[in-house]
Amino acid sequence: MSDAERHILVVAHARRDDTVDAAQRVISALQAAGAHPVLATDDRDELSIYLPECADLPALDIDVPVTDIELAIVLGGDGTILRAAELVRGGSAPILGINMGHVGFLAESERDDMDEAVARAVARDYRVEERLALAVRVKDAAGSVIYETWALNEATVEKASRERMLEVVIEIDGRPLSSFGCDGVVVATPTGSTAYNFSAGGPVIWPTVEAIAVVPLSAHALFAKPLVVGPEAAVAIEVLARTDGTGILWADGRRSHDLPPGARVVVRRSSRAVRLARLHPSAFTERLVQKFHLPVAGWRGPDQLTTGSTS
Repeated sequence: MSDAERHILVVAHARRDDTVDAAQRVISALQAAGAHPVLATDDRDELSIYLPECADLPALDIDVPVTDIELAIVLGGDGTILRAAELVRGGSAPILGINMGHVGFLAESERDDMDEAVARAVARDYRVEERLALAVRVKDAAGSVIYETWALNEATVEKASRERMLEVVIEIDGRPLSSFGCDGVVVATPTGSTAYNFSAGGPVIWPTVEAIAVVPLSAHALFAKPLVVGPEAAVAIEVLARTDGTGILWADGRRSHDLPPGARVVVRRSSRAVRLARLHPSAFTERLVQKFHLPVAGWRGPDQLTTGSTS
């Protein structure tokens, strides 16, 4: 791919002044380096109000197909990164997140390091990390597929009405595990283990561990603890016919589908991973400490192993 053909997607909301300023800097830096910034249609419309020059930039899927996108540079928090993952799903572009929000767990750089991050993106000085994603399929009571989607963080089956309880049965690899009433069930990837799964009391899973977490929400049952299953497991959640109400499926909190009694949600590993661009080789432990401000005072340093040592 020649420099003249390099298309880099810039994903940014025009809802905050600092994000607009950051978008202008990134777009200018890309153009100065000979790359071609591309915007999603909605982003172009919003940014053009504050940056009229954005109106002349090519639009994703209209002027430039997603398969021609080399990289997506995302200015925002985890929600914006999830939106970017949705935008580039049809291609192979990795996502480079620059945190403009609060926690920004998926982001690779902070706003103070933005210029360096863009320079390294232009120089292709990054490595690509593939993250497990979920394929989600909804079947009706007759077994017909009525909806399909995917998720990077989690697929969640929830009750649709606050005053109603959802009656579900959990199935793992074609075998029923338990039925109970609950507020819902979260099925999360390692990437999503620090998101909704974490808030629901599920385990934090290191990105290098390929696994799927299943976490009931406020379940009325003796056996309704968080589970960790293998990456090739098929997890099914069936909304029992006796449910007094309906449920709703959410994928990454962005895409939803109503679940009537008898509906069945099947979640398994997607054949297509999400690709993240990484600039720093920092350990996941360091990311946890930094993002969650965990107390580590008193740590004396790692053990210095010597020949014959077992501790």
